[in-house]
Amino acid sequence: MTVGILGLGLIGGSMARAYAMAGHTVLAADTDEAMLSFAMLAGAVHGRLDAEGISKCGLLLLAIYPDGSAAWLEENARFVSKDALVLDCCGTKEKICARCFPVAAQFGFTFVGGHPMAGSQFSGFKYSRATLFRGAPMVLVPPVFDDILLLDRVKAALAPCEFGSFSVTTARDHDKMIAFTSQMPHILSNAFIKSPTALHHKGFSAGSYRDLTRVAWLNPQMWAELFLDNRENVLFELDTYMNHLAAYRDAIARGDEAELTRLLEAGKKQKEAVDG
Repeated sequence: MTVGILGLGLIGGSMARAYAMAGHTVLAADTDEAMLSFAMLAGAVHGRLDAEGISKCGLLLLAIYPDGSAAWLEENARFVSKDALVLDCCGTKEKICARCFPVAAQFGFTFVGGHPMAGSQFSGFKYSRATLFRGAPMVLVPPVFDDILLLDRVKAALAPCEFGSFSVTTARDHDKMIAFTSQMPHILSNAFIKSPTALHHKGFSAGSYRDLTRVAWLNPQMWAELFLDNRENVLFELDTYMNHLAAYRDAIARGDEAELTRLLEAGKKQKEAVDG
């Protein structure tokens, strides 16, 4: 199978490596010519994803920012084979699915929204690896929710990535959930590390500090676009969190040990309920 990949960052680069390792022909496009050349030298990419290459692809993976992925597909849809499967790998789904489902219908190929739930605090091809997705969940947003044959086709096409599970949802439900599970942790981590005390933490920090601050080391431009794409859901989660923080702050300011204990106990029970 010939696989086309748009973008050779951590996600696209790891997919390129996985498909190349599985014996597939990988064509890629990236705005960084040096990175594209390096990926070719590394054996992860075998050629450029130009108009001729697009027409040869049985699978196209869009792994750049949502607006860029949608714009690229709109511009190049006329080259995509009607037998091709196109998946995006973006962090939000409503806007890209709203743009790409109609394009796929117009030109006769299949588009499915996708979100591989794997990654790292580091970005770029140099951190990519063929095993990044092994055992990880993959979230799918198909154009038809209960098309079993399509889901089987997607699973087969993604087999080289070795995902551990697949979830099917709507674009709206995906974005609502991802605001809580992914986008909020990045905001909280990035804000937390801005305390002036952080400059002097060495020797005083352990696992809880490392866990909380790991994703503060993010790609600012990408995450800013994702937050704004999902603005309403992110604002809901931020407002909810800030209200809870205010309750903890008020209890501490009043010296109210009973109320603070109650708040902490409620949080502990909630953790047990959702993850226990």
